[in-house]
Parts: sequence; structure tokens; C-alpha cells
Amino acid sequence: MDEPKKLRRPRTGRMLSGVCAGLADFFDLDVTLVRAIYALATVFTAFAGVIIYIILLVVIPEEKNRYFQN
Repeated sequence: MDEPKKLRRPRTGRMLSGVCAGLADFFDLDVTLVRAIYALATVFTAFAGVIIYIILLVVIPEEKNRYFQN
């Protein structure tokens, strides 16, 4: 049985901190599409997207390191 998807910030394929890449992986979308939508939403909402990005950065956990496990 498939295990449920979890929203995580990936360690690879990210530009800043991986928020858009994590959202793209979770919703099975192209990461470029998610980044473009985010950029447009940020510009058209008077840069409220920056605050949302910071909140998502804190809330979404980072993917575990496969080389170093505690």
C-alpha cells in the first residue's frame, strides 16, 4: 500500500529554500508553474506573498538527509 504524501521542502531542486519545490511535489505540478504563480500572486497582492513564503518556510519541514540520520 502506498504511504500518504507528506509536504516537505526537498534538499535538491530548490532555488531559495524549497517552498515552491515542495508544493510542486505535493500537488504533482511543474515547479516552474508553481514559481510563476507565486511570483504573480506576490506582485498582485502588494508583496503579501513574501510574508506567506516566510510562514511556509517555518511551517513546512525540510526533507530528511539520507546520508546523515540520527
